[in-house]
Order: sequence, then C-alpha cells, then structure tokens
Amino acid sequence: MTPPRQQPTKHRHKPAQSHPVPGSGGSCGGCGGGHRVPGVRGAAKRREVTMLWLPLVAALLLHCPRARAQWDVDYKDGGRDYKDGGQDSKHGGQCCGWRCMLFTLQWPGSFCQSLHEESLCKIPPTINNWTIHGLWPYKAHNCCRCWPMFLSDVQDLKQNLTELWPSFLIIKTDFQFWQSEWNKHGVCAACVEGLNSPLRYFSSCLRLRARYDVDRLFAEAGIVPSCNRTYQVEQLREVVSPLFGNHHEIQCFTDKQGRELWFQLKVSLFSNGTVGCGHPDLSWAPAPRSTHPCPPAVPLYYLPIDHRTPPRPCHD
Repeated sequence: MTPPRQQPTKHRHKPAQSHPVPGSGGSCGGCGGGHRVPGVRGAAKRREVTMLWLPLVAALLLHCPRARAQWDVDYKDGGRDYKDGGQDSKHGGQCCGWRCMLFTLQWPGSFCQSLHEESLCKIPPTINNWTIHGLWPYKAHNCCRCWPMFLSDVQDLKQNLTELWPSFLIIKTDFQFWQSEWNKHGVCAACVEGLNSPLRYFSSCLRLRARYDVDRLFAEAGIVPSCNRTYQVEQLREVVSPLFGNHHEIQCFTDKQGRELWFQLKVSLFSNGTVGCGHPDLSWAPAPRSTHPCPPAVPLYYLPIDHRTPPRPCHD
C-alpha cells in the first residue's frame, strides 16, 4: 500500500520590523503605524518638487538680469529712500521692466479746448489749481492686468483725490478716472514696493503733488493765468528748472484759433519720486488731441479757469 504523499510545509515569513534611524525623527508620532525608515520616498518627493520649480527659476534668471542691468546704472542723483516712493532706485523693483516714470500735471483752464467734444467738459467749482493727470512708468511691459481697484481701496484719500485728481469729463466720474489710471499705469508701477497697491500708488501721487507745488512756484514768479498776457517757453523753464532740472517737458496744444495753449507739465522721476531719471522720449505718453512740446519763440497762452463755460474762457 502506497503511503500518503506528504505535503511540503509552507513557511510563513514574518515581515521584518523596521526601526527608526537614530536622530532622523522617523517615528509616525502616534498616527497609527509602525516606525518607517525615511529617505527613499522623501528624496523622490524632493526631486519631484525640484523638477517642478526648475522651469520657473530658469525663467526668472532669464528675465531679471536684464531688468537688473537697468537698475544698476550709476545714477547722477542716486535718490533718497522716500517712504512714499518705495525703494532706492538702485536696489528696489529689480524685476520691473521700466526705469523712469512720468509725473504729469494738467491745467484745467486749457483742458476743455483739448477735447474733440468740448461739450463733454466740466470743471468743478472747487478746482482752481493744477491737477494730477497721472503717474506713468516709462514704457512698461508685462504689467499685471488682473489687479482690480475698488473705491474702498482709496476711501481714505477720496477728499484729497477729488481736489487734486478730478475728472473733467461729464461722462466719467472721479473714481472712474482714478480706476482707469490704476488699470493702465498703476498696475505697471506696482512692481515697486511703495507703489504696490491702489492705496500706496495714489498716496504716493498725492505726496508728489504736495512736494512739487507748481501753483506756488508759478505764482511767486508772476506766472499767472490771463486772457491777454502771453509767455515764452523759456520763461517757464527758468521757473521750473531749479526744481526739476532739465528732466521735464512743458506741453502745449494748438486750439481752433491757432493759439498755443499751455496744457501740461511732465516730470521724469525715479521710482522713489526724485528727479534726475533722464529726459526720455515722451511721444509715447498718453495725450489728448495733438499735444506737443511748447514751441520756442511762440507766444503761449495760460488761460484762466472758467467754471461756468469751461470750453470758452475769456468769452463774455
């Protein structure tokens, strides 16, 4: 009789118990599992994160050196680190695509004549001074267009902005004017720390307006609005040059009667609000109608403000 065939014995191997590596902090710390040897999975995760970051780092290295080269120019002025203007122009905003910015003031007495539709013009009765048109980074690129602005952002500045940065268009409220300036130019200036929000941007503009008090400057020099008296551009340059040097442009436009009306003053500034950032070509800058540098040896009109009939000052 054939004996029964003996089945081979199956050996069950107990899995080896892992032990923490001394000093590695490998314990799960009460999350229910045993001790694990860290390293393999963690290293793989670190490699994965590194691979994800490498393209971004490469892009930054390609972009920023060119911008840094613009900022490392040995400026004549150098500039102080004004609290309202952000950082020193040699050190701040190294990834900005611009170097200079234009602070632009406009004269309300000539604004309405600069419009194609003069009937759209209004001048609030409280306005009797030069007002802000804008603060524009010079030929900025790659601006963040997805940064919205709300009235609550500048609520604390509203009274001063209404006085010094009003809208002169019936179809555009003051806030719509401020909002359009932020959307076009403020978002480009926001790469500088002191300008990197609507509140900071508009606060800085108001402080620039107070620092460069052109109303007082012109009045003390006897440059006053008039229906009959005219000026030469060199007269105006003599007044503003001690404050702005040659880093400015006095702008006019030709009205329907062929007169040269003094309309704007543009000043080239560093990102910290100091003058001396060169005298760039201003032909790119926003301007109504045919605004141009005031011509030499041609009489310029500095018309008074007429609140009742803004497009027709000096008409009885």
